[in-house]
Amino acid sequence: MAGLTYRDAGVDIEAGEQLVERIKPLARSTRSEHVLGSLGGFAGLCSVPSDIEDPVLVSGTDGVGTKLKLAFELERHDTIGIDLVAMCVNDIITVGARPLFFLDYFATSK
Repeated sequence: MAGLTYRDAGVDIEAGEQLVERIKPLARSTRSEHVLGSLGGFAGLCSVPSDIEDPVLVSGTDGVGTKLKLAFELERHDTIGIDLVAMCVNDIITVGARPLFFLDYFATSK
């Protein structure tokens, strides 16, 4: 029996690579002096700013949830991304932390 391929599972590697090329300029525009490494790979690297005396890394994650349904109903998707970032930042600042970076996750169905 032959092994299952990404294509068999509905994954289009070439389309994914094309998407990465299109978002590279957007990702680069968000860089700060604390970003280590370049776009790509499976992990992001960020140095801790030197003005933080006792560094503790705080992480948070959120999702757009049902707001996406509302966006489809209103045919308006331009606020979803900024809302997601705002929710993640709000969760982090409630414990007195400073947001240093943002991790993304892109999910889609066929």
